[in-house]
Amino acid sequence: MHRTIMRRLIGAAAAIALAGASIPAQAQDFINVLTGGTSGVYYPLGVALSKVFTDKVQGSRPSVQATKASVENLTLLQQGKGEIGFTLGDSLAMGWAGDEEAGFKGKLDKLRGMTAIYPNYIQIVATQESGIKSLADLKGKRLSVGAPKSGTELNARAILQGAGLSYKDLGKVEYLPFGESVELMKNRQLDATLQSAGLGVSSIRDLATSVPIVVVEIPASVVDKVGTPYIKATIPANTYGGQTAPVQTAAVVNYLVTHSGVKDETVYQMTKAIYESLPDLAAAHAAAKDIKLESALSGMPVPMHPGAQRYFDEKGVKKQGS
Repeated sequence: MHRTIMRRLIGAAAAIALAGASIPAQAQDFINVLTGGTSGVYYPLGVALSKVFTDKVQGSRPSVQATKASVENLTLLQQGKGEIGFTLGDSLAMGWAGDEEAGFKGKLDKLRGMTAIYPNYIQIVATQESGIKSLADLKGKRLSVGAPKSGTELNARAILQGAGLSYKDLGKVEYLPFGESVELMKNRQLDATLQSAGLGVSSIRDLATSVPIVVVEIPASVVDKVGTPYIKATIPANTYGGQTAPVQTAAVVNYLVTHSGVKDETVYQMTKAIYESLPDLAAAHAAAKDIKLESALSGMPVPMHPGAQRYFDEKGVKKQGS
């Protein structure tokens, strides 16, 4: 009799344990999504991701944090102060290498890749009245290059260098987020802004409705000079009000990154949820239309998280070159 009861109790305990093991994420699985400034692309996509995780990662408790974007996100992930973050590819490579010039105090060895997402277009926009029509015209002018040592600012340094320019050649350099840069341009306190973001970024759309703008070309020769991870790209005509012709520019791939301390199952479920919810992300921002499963591992400069790798293995996605 006692043995029968014991067997039943052991069986019940085993069933409970198995049931618990099948739950993708436990109640204490906080998922802090590290984004960027509220007027960029990372933030609205981060909000959309948090909704996706709430719906599809069972037992998770997502939150969204506005940050100074790439460099800060990577530093926070290394410190375990977030579970998933947006970053530019060049910032990610520099963080993994511990590049002090880029704002990293040491090698960020806990970073783990999740997926490549969409390309960031380097968008240099000037007010028409500034007279800026080319990169050379930036000499002596007032330019905002993004928050200090942000991914955007690192892009600004690289592109200016490729064009044979430096900050010393400019009349004034402002280190401001997208929204603040645009407000100063509206008030004629700035001539131009360099913004590294997905196409159709709200800050530039807002500017184009307020003052006539010029989208400044980054020629293919400059992109070639800067080299990897920059690629040639085109801002299609009518991306912004008054921009009637396509404009050549540079782009760099964005990534979603996590860290080694996040559970494999949680990262697997997050990765799966992302690729099952691409229409929701595209509805949050048009840039997400460029997220493609087949290029998920493209150029990833850090080791993949095993949870994300498991999902891509299931889908037969292979790593491509950078």
